[in-house]
Amino acid sequence: MNLSTWSIHRPVPTIALFLVLCVLGAVSFMRLPVTQFPNVDLPIVTVTVADPGAAPREITDQITKPIEDEISSISGIRHITSTTSDGTTTITVEFELSKDKNDALNSVEDSVATVRSTLPDSITEPVVKRIDVAGRPIVTYAVADPTRTIENLSYFVDNTIARRLQGVDGVGQVSRLGGADREINVELDPDRLLALGITASQVNDQLRATNIDVGSGRGDLAGQEFSIRTLGSVDTVAKLAATPLSLSNGRTVRLDQLGTVTDGSEEPRTFALFDGEPVVAFGIVRETGKSDLDTAEGVKKELASIRKDYPNLRISEIDDSTVSTRNSYDNAMETLYEGAALAVIVVFLFLRDWRATLLTALALPLSVIPTFFVMELLGFSLNTLSLLGITLVTGILVDDAIVEIENIVRHIRMGRRAFEASEEAANEIGLTVIAISFTIVAVFAPVGFMGGIAGEYFKQFGLTVAVAVLFSLLVARLVTPMVAAYFMRDAEKPEKERDGVFMRGYMHVLNWTLRHRFVTLLLGLGIFAGSIYSATLLPTEFMPPIDSGRSAVSVELPPGSTLADTRQATRTITKRLMTMPQVEHVFVDGGTNSIATANLTVDYVDRDKRDLTAKQLEGVIATKLASIPDVRMHVTNADGNRDVQVVVLGDTVEAASKAAEKLAEGMKTLPGVVDPSTSAALTRPEIRITPKPELAAKNGVTASSLASTIRIATIGDTEANMAKFNTGDRRIPIRVSLSDKVRDDLFRMANQRVPTTTGKPLPLGVVADIHFSDGPATIERYDRHSQTKVEADLAPGTPLGPVLEKIHNLPAARNMPNGTSIKNAGDAEIMNEVFSSFALAMGAGIMLVYVVLVLLFASFITPITILLSLPLAIGGAILALYVTDRAISLSVIIGFLMLMGIVTKNAIMLVEFSVQSMHRGSSRLDAMLDAGHKRVRPIVMTTIAMTAGMLPSAISTGTGSEFSAPMAIAVIGGLLVSTLLSLLFVPSLFSAIDAFRERVGRGFARLFARRPAEQPAE
Repeated sequence: MNLSTWSIHRPVPTIALFLVLCVLGAVSFMRLPVTQFPNVDLPIVTVTVADPGAAPREITDQITKPIEDEISSISGIRHITSTTSDGTTTITVEFELSKDKNDALNSVEDSVATVRSTLPDSITEPVVKRIDVAGRPIVTYAVADPTRTIENLSYFVDNTIARRLQGVDGVGQVSRLGGADREINVELDPDRLLALGITASQVNDQLRATNIDVGSGRGDLAGQEFSIRTLGSVDTVAKLAATPLSLSNGRTVRLDQLGTVTDGSEEPRTFALFDGEPVVAFGIVRETGKSDLDTAEGVKKELASIRKDYPNLRISEIDDSTVSTRNSYDNAMETLYEGAALAVIVVFLFLRDWRATLLTALALPLSVIPTFFVMELLGFSLNTLSLLGITLVTGILVDDAIVEIENIVRHIRMGRRAFEASEEAANEIGLTVIAISFTIVAVFAPVGFMGGIAGEYFKQFGLTVAVAVLFSLLVARLVTPMVAAYFMRDAEKPEKERDGVFMRGYMHVLNWTLRHRFVTLLLGLGIFAGSIYSATLLPTEFMPPIDSGRSAVSVELPPGSTLADTRQATRTITKRLMTMPQVEHVFVDGGTNSIATANLTVDYVDRDKRDLTAKQLEGVIATKLASIPDVRMHVTNADGNRDVQVVVLGDTVEAASKAAEKLAEGMKTLPGVVDPSTSAALTRPEIRITPKPELAAKNGVTASSLASTIRIATIGDTEANMAKFNTGDRRIPIRVSLSDKVRDDLFRMANQRVPTTTGKPLPLGVVADIHFSDGPATIERYDRHSQTKVEADLAPGTPLGPVLEKIHNLPAARNMPNGTSIKNAGDAEIMNEVFSSFALAMGAGIMLVYVVLVLLFASFITPITILLSLPLAIGGAILALYVTDRAISLSVIIGFLMLMGIVTKNAIMLVEFSVQSMHRGSSRLDAMLDAGHKRVRPIVMTTIAMTAGMLPSAISTGTGSEFSAPMAIAVIGGLLVSTLLSLLFVPSLFSAIDAFRERVGRGFARLFARRPAEQPAE
């Protein structure tokens, strides 16, 4: 007794099973987090080291390279990249996926600790932390309050708003953008210092030593133990200003007699603007594993409460990525419902039986709802990829039920009672249904186990489809026959099957193809060759342009520009952008990498309120901003990446920069490439101080003491070495520096006193030479080589693949100088990795399909017929893409993967029926003709049902449809063409292969046949 028969005779366990599964699935669906992308935990560790005032080249030589060299000895490292800018360096270590995350973090920490003693004393303590890939703000807000200063508002955001929001379920981090921290600024008068014989460094050291509270032990007095404290800190700025400082002649001077003491903010190095107005902004990063939508909703409720508690506070929403996530989720659900409805309508049009249609409709929820339960067990979320799998598998999920119910209806119309027909039909079609489902699972399961970063992202897609298909198989074998046995009506009288025009025409053509197998197979081979060739006619790209409702603009001013220049330039850009009716808001994050750079986020109005896509608007913005002088701008996608990214590696910064410049010049000649540029195009001005060897040595002046003196005089000491002002609940840094007029006057700088071993300070200009020069503003490295990026935009309609091929064929790329090399970056690098991973997954899928079919058919030869039907789908997919003007992208590759599982269905239905007929004694020709006659209707029904299920995805214009539409188009085209071709070519192919199998079998039988033993002579 098989499963179907058992379920028909014992319906209660089946009903109970699916009732439990549906309840569990419904509960899991409500608990599943909704995110934009899957939660991916990659072993990536960063090391951040700051050395205030140090230039990028010195930081690279003294900090970055030693740390890179030490870290490189750790096992399991994939790549080491670093970015060094003014005063800071960030080293990113990417490990292989097999590396344990905690082990990776500990290994990097140990390496940094080992090399720490060799690094300069002026650096801050290195910060080693693991990167959370989901750590991007899901919502961003701007805060303004006319009653607060910028530093008070910044503290309010850090202390009050951040603390309250971190109590919201799902909030992982609250990060502030813009604003300024509170500082006590001591600006010294250089003339007063010179007159009194004291330096800024000495003032800073005395403040740090005196303005401090220190524990001083404990003592016993009168039988009690007391703790002893030494309290030297002051509690008001006025008392701090009156702090006496000792001079070298034994006298003292008040601090405020040396300069001014003010309670203010730190020197701003960043800023934030919202629609041109200065704001303090903050972003919300969700906790890993939580829902974007629930977290954003909780944040909005808490902010509403904060507004009530602080009426003067104005909190404005800058960006909400959850809107796009919500729209994608809603669009996926609508597509699922529409596809299911269309698939059910197709069944009704073919069978014209509402009971059979209802049975088919029942299969979809019974397959999808339990899938959510397994998704929760596996730690999945409802994200772009998992929802994509569910929506695209809609037609497949009713496929098994259609095959079952069509066979049951056919048996009922032959005169069988519904109960008997359900049992007979289920037994007859059982192997076919199992083979169809397991081949689809065999195709998608390898996607869930792909290696690399691509595998981490597509795991949820592949396994979601595989699980849903397995549940659909369970429904087809347990529920559909059982419900049909009790729900379907007996036929009043047997109906004689009459062939229509289509059936008679098909049988006539099929009979001809079977009698002319050679010609048929030759035509099939020609169609396959044409399909392969046609694939080369389509361009390739990584991802189709996706309209996320926003774009980014990167802004870079000339070297030496001040923060005020950057702020004014971004205000001008914002003003121009706000004149566009499609632009709703503009947010500026200024000073991100340096004070001469800024990133703008341009939010558009809703998609239904504008005629242009985000990609088209990016071209309009580029044209509108082109006339702004002395600003280098690039309009990018929402992620801030340009279309083309190529990296030039070299042994030195200069070698990489020169090779990159030549490559960029060559790219300007390529059609479709817009505004190529390199990251090494600009250098920043520097003032270089070089000690005079003899005089410096004579007076005990070192380069280190010179650097310390000038650093404290211009920007103050490092925060760790600053004195602190105690307010009771906060410790505010006291920054000691010279007045701004010193930095603006090279002569005054040269006149600054430097401490010597003789005790008499000397002017800086006496012991060192001061001159102007320039140097790189940023130094980037990749795997311990200097790196220079070459980036460009693509003209509208220009795919990435052909452009990359042309770039690598440029003379500058083919004849790279010694010590330099070129590699793809950005989308190009990811595209190669993802496409390679999918190629391996496809190969593994084909092998698994073959293994499954061998086990099911108990034959090594018969499955070859089914596998050879796979190429028949390629031509249809390519034709559909060509007609709709689509390129071969990642979504299309996923569509090809789906076709591999779907196309084998037709061949399985034909071959399995033919094999069973031949086992019952039919000839090969009669078996194939009977298979075509009996199986053409379910084949056409399932094809049209799957096409109808994917049609909403193909024609959708909602959020996220840019990715799913090309996939659905490729699947529909391949499905329709492959169905037509498989109905004609598979029978001939099976006939030829089976004939070959018989001849080979007879040959082996004769070869290994045992001869009868000779009879002994009488």
